[in-house]
Amino acid sequence: MTDFAIRPEDLQAQLAAVLGDRAQTSLALGELTVHVNAANYRDVMQTLQTAAGCQFEQLIDLCGVDYSTYRDVGTDGPRFGVTVHLLSVSLNQRVRVKVLCPDDDLPLVASVNDLWNSANWYEREAFDLFGIVFEGHADLRRILTDYGFIGHPFRKDFPLSGHVEMRYDAERQRVVYEPVSIEPREITPRIIREENYGGLH
Repeated sequence: MTDFAIRPEDLQAQLAAVLGDRAQTSLALGELTVHVNAANYRDVMQTLQTAAGCQFEQLIDLCGVDYSTYRDVGTDGPRFGVTVHLLSVSLNQRVRVKVLCPDDDLPLVASVNDLWNSANWYEREAFDLFGIVFEGHADLRRILTDYGFIGHPFRKDFPLSGHVEMRYDAERQRVVYEPVSIEPREITPRIIREENYGGLH
């Protein structure tokens, strides 16, 4: 392992040379991001893992992203994406990889579970919470919600109250699902206008 990490600017130049036109790189706040389209994602990830000067042996995080509200501020583009953080222990360097899913109705990217075993549960979580499908994942199923759960709760259009509520029914001796009974509400901060509030006179 090297004692000092390579400078972000040098790593950017190095990865740009290795990846060529398969990806673009950007540098902000001393952190390097590789932007790749879905068609090149799997190939780029394999290169980042094995190529000399890259050697990112560990996938330390993978998460889904819903960019739907970006459209409210005039930014157009695909709604769903995946962000991955890779670590090279041997070269003491890190990189962030971002890929966008080209189809909003069926967000799909390749799985990298066979490259890094740690991607397994992360990809299942992104599938469960965002509905992103990881093509080639051997066991893609829900991991945090119930098997019969409807929808994907981290999508920005998912209602805060959910679609159903569950309770234990003593008569039937099982858990039952019913339509949500609470009304949606807007939470307004409580304002206290008492003159002596907090012991101030």
